[in-house]
Amino acid sequence: MTKAPLGILISGRGSNMARLIEAARADDCPYEVVLVASNNPEAAGLATARNAGIATFAHSHKGLPRAEFDMIMDGALRDAGVRYIALAGYMRILSDAFVTGWTGRMLNIHPSLLPLYKGLDTHGRAITAGDAEGGCSVHLVTPELDDGRVIAQARVPILPGDTADSLAARVLVEEHRLYPEALAAYIRDHG
Repeated sequence: MTKAPLGILISGRGSNMARLIEAARADDCPYEVVLVASNNPEAAGLATARNAGIATFAHSHKGLPRAEFDMIMDGALRDAGVRYIALAGYMRILSDAFVTGWTGRMLNIHPSLLPLYKGLDTHGRAITAGDAEGGCSVHLVTPELDDGRVIAQARVPILPGDTADSLAARVLVEEHRLYPEALAAYIRDHG
């Protein structure tokens, strides 16, 4: 089986990135991680990727217009032969031109049950609203923030006494399970 070349964009520790790299080692996984790129040259996940034998690219976004920075990232991804992109804790809003250039080939993991709680502080907002469940969603990336078609979701009960941090920790366990599965299924279907 020829595996689809995957690029992963991160900004921090890269725990979801690490799970995607681990899943890619399976013979039946339809993707191969060929590049991990970051807008933060100090992102801890870059060392994790290098230690796993994955090529990395880092360039600070500071002082650059969004469109110019996105062109730099796009060039690095295309130079590496990337066919699909997985956003894994990438804390940058992408320009419309970047997103359009990867239409149907870029996915994100978001820590809420979309369409609920787009953006930040998703767990705190779910608790404040009195929701019975939180969770995570894998979705296609579109120019509208956290608005693309949902590919898969995992639900996590909100327990009495939960804080944003305690709920986030339980949701993260589900993110680590859901993202590799959903990404693999999507790539198999759209290969």
